[in-house]
Amino acid sequence: MNKSKELRKGLMLVLSSPSGAGKSSICKKVISLDRKISLSVSYTTRPKRKSENEGKDYFFVSKEKFEDLKKKSFFIEFANVFDHWYGTPKDFIEKNLNNGQDVIFDIDWQGAQKLSDFSKNDVVSIFILPPSNKELHERLKKRAEDSLETVSKRMSKARSEISHWIEYDYVLINNNLENCSSEVLNILNAERKKRNRQKFIFDFIARLLD
Repeated sequence: MNKSKELRKGLMLVLSSPSGAGKSSICKKVISLDRKISLSVSYTTRPKRKSENEGKDYFFVSKEKFEDLKKKSFFIEFANVFDHWYGTPKDFIEKNLNNGQDVIFDIDWQGAQKLSDFSKNDVVSIFILPPSNKELHERLKKRAEDSLETVSKRMSKARSEISHWIEYDYVLINNNLENCSSEVLNILNAERKKRNRQKFIFDFIARLLD
């Protein structure tokens, strides 16, 4: 079969959760296990954490630079979270999707809604829940990269974030990183096989029936 005819448009796999529920760790695990998916690296005005790398985790920019990029329609979506801006670059996403490359997003519910507005048929959304509020608080404290004030803010906002779970295609409880990542990969592989994403299949079946 002609490989060019097998090429499908890439999909956007969106992972959202309250801060500390593990979506970033799951994203990294999925990328390490599946070479057919790339991480969407967002731009942010948030200060860089010690464990983060420029261009790999985020592109860290000033508020002035972010505002300039917004005015130039550089982003597919952008949102203000905990007083910092986050935005998804449009050209990178469009290029990957058109080349059949899947893209995974580590974004909040606001970003998920805007991606759906941008291209609903290409979005597969998963909401990640913590096993309990107690465990969520423990994970935030163990991360040790945010102040106690920031941890408190994140916990207070968790209820509001969790209330958006019903807007997602799938909902998973992250009791265990390995197991939850495996479930995400199962969803990804099933979504890739959906009839409407396998554009080449129509010509293939036509030849079978000829």
